[in-house]
Amino acid sequence: MSNYGFSVQVAYGFDEAIERVTAELAAQGFGVLTDIDVKATLKKKIDHDRLPYRILGACNPSLAKLAIEADADIGLLLPCNVVVREETDGAITVAFMDPAAVLKLVDKPGVGELADTVRSKLMKVRDAMLKT
Repeated sequence: MSNYGFSVQVAYGFDEAIERVTAELAAQGFGVLTDIDVKATLKKKIDHDRLPYRILGACNPSLAKLAIEADADIGLLLPCNVVVREETDGAITVAFMDPAAVLKLVDKPGVGELADTVRSKLMKVRDAMLKT
């Protein structure tokens, strides 16, 4: 765990991890706005081979609305990124941006509580990834 995120290693493959995290995000009210395939992009742009690595930009519209109403520039810190990556030992890691850490940058009323709400939902997604 870093000071800006939290993660879990899962006992199933990369593609299944993408499917499951997308479904678990939806169960918590998040959609995936962006899906960046870093492996494919690096191969195409600079002919670099790497292990699978995807960045999913997750957004809960109701919570994003509240955040943007609190501070119009908060969009610079959105969406909540989720990384699914294969490690060199073959393990699959699912990592989540910690909105509580990131949104500490915003000094507006209610943003801290909102960040805690988003963090709680993302932690539920993380925990659900461990269920078989």
